[in-house]
Amino acid sequence: MFLLRSAFWLILAFVLIRPEMDVRDTAESLSNEALSQGGAFISEQISAIDCTELVCHGGKALAVAALQNTQQAGDPMHTTPAKPAIPLPRPRPDRPV
Repeated sequence: MFLLRSAFWLILAFVLIRPEMDVRDTAESLSNEALSQGGAFISEQISAIDCTELVCHGGKALAVAALQNTQQAGDPMHTTPAKPAIPLPRPRPDRPV
């Protein structure tokens, strides 16, 4: 009887816990897709605006560039220095006997 109860609770826990990981991945991918499609739609609408002045053209270019979500920088310009190694445990102080 103990084995049956254990198997039941293990199966129930697996069914309840396992889908949570898949749901997070799916939600994240849907969110990223929605953001990219929304940005593409807005940039199309901005491109459709007719401009006669230089300020308008500059504003359109700035808005379209801001909507692009490409990451230009790969590494930061500087890296944090490594922390010096500290001996653990710290050495005992010398005391006269």
